Amino acid sequence: MKLASVVANGEALYGAIVDEGFVALSRDFPDLPCLRAVIEAGALDQVVVAAAGRAITHTDFTYQPPLPDAARILCVGVNFPDRNAEYKDGTAQPKHMSLFPRFISGFVGHERNLVRPPENHTLDYEGEVVVVIGKAGRRIKPEDAYDHIAALTLCNEGTIRDWVRHAKFNVTQGKNWDNSGAMGPWLVPFHDASQLDDARIITRVNGEVRQDDTLSRMMFPIREEIAYISTFMTLRPGDIIVTGTPTGAGARFDPPKYLQPGDVVEVEVNGIGTLRNGIEDEA
Repeated sequence: MKLASVVANGEALYGAIVDEGFVALSRDFPDLPCLRAVIEAGALDQVVVAAAGRAITHTDFTYQPPLPDAARILCVGVNFPDRNAEYKDGTAQPKHMSLFPRFISGFVGHERNLVRPPENHTLDYEGEVVVVIGKAGRRIKPEDAYDHIAALTLCNEGTIRDWVRHAKFNVTQGKNWDNSGAMGPWLVPFHDASQLDDARIITRVNGEVRQDDTLSRMMFPIREEIAYISTFMTLRPGDIIVTGTPTGAGARFDPPKYLQPGDVVEVEVNGIGTLRNGIEDEA
């Protein structure tokens, strides 16, 4: 089942994506105004059941990020061996994972354009798998971590590369330009470990494969990410973890291959789908 947040006829809705279009379900749950509220209430399976046998309600709609009101987004940086090798600091796998925050204002939905700002044109792509927390927890054990996941989606964690170098230790300002990244297209409910353990992530730019790796090669697997993050903060339903990108971002080419207006980026993961976005300059 694919559960999405959309805007249709000026109204924000959530529901199911089917081959023919969109099935609005939010009106069936008046006490749950958005998918974040659905997850917080533990009602994702109820929404899935409600979609069964329903006729489509819309064929003309615009995708939003699946959780357009997400409160907390944490991203894991440099989490694949080949990506780590790009850094010339002489280190092997670090002892602890790198983390940084992103804010929902930096994301658009599926089939929306990422925006390149006039201040800097080093807009880059990073294809990643996203986990959405469905069960609260603190100091979660790695072996229990998957029990705390509600759903999966995808991210193009767009980055203004020059701006991640503005300070000595932080990358926040390069990671949070308005509408510079994308999330979606939809949520896929998480029920089986194989949805992550067997996942392969591929990023294409204008049809050319730029990133291609499997989640099984992560230096810090998703179980460890959830365990580590929940050590210092209580994870809550609706929290988002962007789990890390493989090697192959545009900055690492010589010369760099940064995104330009008219480019199309696709992030594909088996069992989740394909997130597709164009590029435009800020008006």
